[in-house]
Formats: sequence, structure tokens, C-alpha cells
Amino acid sequence: MNRSLRSAVLASLAATALLAPPAVADSTNNSSQKLRAAVTLEGVRRHQAAFQAAADTAGGNRFAGTAGHDLSAQYVVDQLTAAGYTPTTQEFTYPAFFERTPSQLQQLSPSATTYTNGVEFRIMSYSGSGDVSAPLATPTGDARGCYASDYAGFPAASIALVQRGTPAGFPGGSCTFRIKHDLARNAGATAVLVYNNVPGVVNGTLGATGLSELPALGLTDTLGASLRNQLASSSVVMRVRTDTGAETLTTRNVFAETAGGDPNNVVMTGAHLDSVTAGPGVNDNGSGSAAILETAIQMAKVTPRNKVRFAWWSAEESGLIGANHYVNNLPQAERDKIALYLNFDMVGSPNFVRFVYDGDNSTGTGSVGPAGSDVIERVFYGYFESQGLAAEPTPFNGRSDYGPFIAPSVGIPAGGLFTGAEGVKTAAQAAKYGGTAGVAFDPCYHAACDTYANVNLTGLDQMSDAIAHAIITFGQSTELVNGVRGKGNHKRPAQGENDGTGTGGGGGLHDEHDHDEA
Repeated sequence: MNRSLRSAVLASLAATALLAPPAVADSTNNSSQKLRAAVTLEGVRRHQAAFQAAADTAGGNRFAGTAGHDLSAQYVVDQLTAAGYTPTTQEFTYPAFFERTPSQLQQLSPSATTYTNGVEFRIMSYSGSGDVSAPLATPTGDARGCYASDYAGFPAASIALVQRGTPAGFPGGSCTFRIKHDLARNAGATAVLVYNNVPGVVNGTLGATGLSELPALGLTDTLGASLRNQLASSSVVMRVRTDTGAETLTTRNVFAETAGGDPNNVVMTGAHLDSVTAGPGVNDNGSGSAAILETAIQMAKVTPRNKVRFAWWSAEESGLIGANHYVNNLPQAERDKIALYLNFDMVGSPNFVRFVYDGDNSTGTGSVGPAGSDVIERVFYGYFESQGLAAEPTPFNGRSDYGPFIAPSVGIPAGGLFTGAEGVKTAAQAAKYGGTAGVAFDPCYHAACDTYANVNLTGLDQMSDAIAHAIITFGQSTELVNGVRGKGNHKRPAQGENDGTGTGGGGGLHDEHDHDEA
């Protein structure tokens, strides 16, 4: 979108009151109770309405590098500026993935079946192009296909059927979809089908390192199990067709930080601002983006003990590109100043569960975060306990923008919240949180219907309060995370008052954002 047209669109949004100046923040919003009272659902929804309007103006989505994202980023900048911040942006280019024509998946024998795109399978971002008809085969070792030894004796020129998931003790903690693809390719596969290990279709990416050599699709757990069962008794021949490309686009991250606070002990929080091409992404992730924006606005006049830095990431949906760009280009001396990172990705899902990133890997299904991640997790559980609200862990596996921060070479403690994507709510969860069992947490995940209406207001309100609580709590003191370095004079709660640092509870394993992880 050219500069004059963008200005005209922003003026139009202003005329509809979506760019109205934010409410004047109060310098006394320096405690959890006061900040939570200031961060209202109405304020958060106002920002989501602006994101919806940006998408409506620009072709129906807010994909990184397109007009919809540019308008969203400018809206955030304008809101921050009006609140008194001096926001900055970080521009970068990346190879944007797109489908030229819809993908196809068919079974040719022993019976002819055509599968439904978007329901039973989806293309993986950065999949290569191809039209392959070949026998189907699974790894000869572990079905997850994460080691070269799993493909010993694999029949060359076959289509590989691989299960999603990571074996315990896997180097680096996560067997990505790209790893699965590359190992199958090296074994002679002509296409890769990855089926889910939880209900629903895999929405995955191979990572923005260029288009892969082979066509790659994600399947539902049901379709994967059906194909495996058929292979047990007969040969199965499949056809996979993909037609893809990549285009270099320019986009930007947005940042703002409190004027006051210790610059050598930074509390950082972020949410991705971009959507997929399919829709406006008002839950994914207009919810997290709106919640931290409203929190920033209401903290504009607060002088926390530690500097608080807010980030709105771009190109997350293409493989955490914006967050990776930031962390990889941050000098070590600046990395060392970041005490912790808080991530909020999808916090208003219609059929929500209150998920907390499992920083200590208590479920044994993810990875253990850098030292202090377990403390961040406990602070969230403690807050929910203080409000009489249930919560449970979700695997800490690097599938959202916290991934670059917790990488072994970086080691910044992290945590955050999530309300669920395409995973299906269980009966036990429906009894605990309400909602509907047997239905996805967000039925509009990565779809055109992820609009302003695609939000559970109760869940969004509760999670926005938890976000405000964590940001101001750590803004005043990170002592629990990093000891003396983060020690402040933040007033401790009176005896008997819950300070939000309890141990919490809950259990269960649920899917995270897919991105480049399996």
C-alpha cells in the first residue's frame, strides 16, 4: 500500500473512532490490583476492532508484509505515541510462502478416495511443489521419524507417512517438521505426510529457510491412523499434489518501553501481530497483541522498578521470523539485560482453556526452560489460584515467539499464556472451564472466520487480567527469577494475601501452535 493510500485508510479508521486517543493512564497503576482494574475488556476489544478494520480494508487478512499488517503496525505505533511512548520499529525482509493453486491428496488404491483440503489435510508452509503418485510407507523404526536410523530399509520413491511428535531426550528438545521432511527425503521419499498425535489436522510449517524439496502435507490423527491400518494388510498408493511459491516481503516488528525502570534488568513481553493469509486473525493473534497494547497504554505513566519492554512481532506465522530476527541481531550485552520474556499468543479462544506454558516440563512432554521459567509458571498459577480459577500446563516447546528466547544459545527464562488452537476440548476440560467437549478450542484457527466475533469475552477478560498481573509483578521485582539482580523495593502483600506466586495445579497435555515444530 503506498504512503498516500495508507494515510487515507488511517484517516478513515480515525473517523470511525478506532484510532481515538487512548484513555489517560494513571501513574498509580503500579500494582496488580490497580493495573488490572485499568486494563478493561472494552479497551482490549477496541484494539481488536481496529485489527479487524485493518484486515477488512486490505483484502481480509493481516499477513506480514502486506497492507493489513502494515495498518495494524501503524495503529499500534499511533496508540503508543498517543499514550506517551516513543515506539520504535525494526524492519526486515523474509521469504513469504504462498500456494498458487489448492493442494490435493488422494488415495489411488486399494480404493479411490479424495480427501478434503482444510479438513482432513493442509499444506505445510514452505512445502515444495510436486505431483507425486507413489506407494505409501512408514518409517521402519519409530513412527515419528526423527532419526536417520528410523528409515533403515525405507523403500525409496515412496511417500512417507510420519507421526507428529518428539521422542524423549531428542537433541534440542524438538523434532521439527523440517527435520522429519529432511530425513524422509534423505531416505528417498518423494513426498511427506505428517499426521497428528492429537485430534485435528496438523497446521505446520517447515520454516522459512526456502521451499522444501518435497511436497509436504499435515493430516488429521484420524486419517493418519486409517492409512496406517490399511498398510498393515495391503499396499496403499497415494497421490500428493502441491503448487507453491515464495516472495520476498518487507515487514517490521514494533517496540515500546517504559521511560523508567532499571535498563540493566529488562522485563520483556511480546505477542505476534501478523495473521495467516486465510483470515484477519483477531484471536490469532489479535487477542494477545490487543491485551499487551492495552496493558502498555495503562502503564504509560508508571515508573516500574525494572524497565518493561513491549514487542509486537511480525512474520510469526511464517516461522517465528520476527522474534528470531530480533534475538539473533541483539548484541550479547543487550541479551544479558533481559531478565525474562513473557509471551501471549491466542488468549481469547471461543472454547477456551486457561493454559500456562510448562516451564519446568512437569508433564514430560516438552522441554525444560532456562532457569527461572519454572518461577514464571508458578506466578501465573498463583494468580489464577488467587482468583479461584483453574489452569493447566501446555508443553513448553518453542512453538511461539518465546522460542528464540529459550534457545540453549540464548537462555532467557520465559513463560506465558495460551487458550488453545485446533486441539479438541475434553469432557473433563468442559466440566472445569465450561464450553463444549469434542470441539476445537478455536474452531476458526487459521481460517477466514477468525474475526472480531471469534472471541470468548470471559476468557479474554480473565487472561488480560493475568497478563497485566504478570507484567507489573515482574516489572516491580524479578528477584524470584534472577535473585539479587532483580531485587526491588516492591511492597510485598500483607500477611494472608495471595501474591500470585503459588504453585498452582492442573494437568493434561494439549497442543500448542504448530509453526516449525512437530
